[in-house]
Amino acid sequence: MSLMLQGEILIQLILAALLSMIIGLDREGRNQPAGLRTHMLVGLGSCLFTVLSLYAFGDSDPARIAAQVVAGIGFLGAGTIIQRKGSAHHLTTAASIWATAAVGMAVGVGAWFLALGATLIIWIVLAVVRRFSKGADDPVEPQ
Repeated sequence: MSLMLQGEILIQLILAALLSMIIGLDREGRNQPAGLRTHMLVGLGSCLFTVLSLYAFGDSDPARIAAQVVAGIGFLGAGTIIQRKGSAHHLTTAASIWATAAVGMAVGVGAWFLALGATLIIWIVLAVVRRFSKGADDPVEPQ
């Protein structure tokens, strides 16, 4: 892998971390179990795995690594879900981890505009739609 390509990939990693930070800020501000650093690491790691699958393994199928990233993120998201008194909590946080991985993967394949748009939509769901929802894992705080 050339140094020039690695430089381009480094810019992608920075973008993935910044977009993931936007998503993580919402979770951090609501004291959820997975906050700023977790979301940044998920987006950054997903981007890096995606880029590596495209450039580092020659003629192998990049979709194989992408599928494993999705499975791994599902495991991580499941770890954030808490079962209490017959109901699940932190489902929105688990879903935000999953969506953050997708943003990182989009950046990794070079679809930065799609990643920007997805980040905006995710933020709208977390910050704006939340005001109209009464989800069990993300209760509306008194204003």
